[in-house]
Amino acid sequence: MEESEYKDFNPNNVLVIGVTPDLEARNAFESQLKTELYHRDINALQSAVVFESSFIDSKQTETEIENQIDTLLSKGYDTVIVSTVKGVDDKMAIVSESKKTDYNLQKFKTYYLLSQNVYFDTDYYENYKVYHIETSIYNLKKDNEKALIWVGYYDIIDPENTKKTVDDYVKAVVKALEKERLIPKITTL
Repeated sequence: MEESEYKDFNPNNVLVIGVTPDLEARNAFESQLKTELYHRDINALQSAVVFESSFIDSKQTETEIENQIDTLLSKGYDTVIVSTVKGVDDKMAIVSESKKTDYNLQKFKTYYLLSQNVYFDTDYYENYKVYHIETSIYNLKKDNEKALIWVGYYDIIDPENTKKTVDDYVKAVVKALEKERLIPKITTL
């Protein structure tokens, strides 16, 4: 989206939603992003504080979601930031040190000898997962024709430590939002 499309966007009361079955990751993400927004004088709350557990833990109809939006608006919320795991890919990488082969100078015997590791060395490959994350910002104001303000896409590779992964992810989101001038940078004295 062009910056001019959201130049008048100024979030004041934000609901932060992490959509993942991993409760620890969801709470960490929502809490940390809420804190980052607070440091920029933007009021924010986590979905667990605002939504009832029945709303979070069950599938909702369009009408139920519309009713929840009306409730949010009546409580003064003007913005929702939602991050969702959109997909997971299983990947494989070569981790063994492979010899660089100059095809013009090497003989078949040497090439084939070095290539056998593909089949016989169990440590030759490493499997890992790539999580595709989408973060979107919506303007909840009823008179706004374009509710979607911004979308960012992130790939998280084989997260092992939830805290570090969430820290890195929130920093990336905040940096992107600052760059797009959707939230102010923190000014230090």
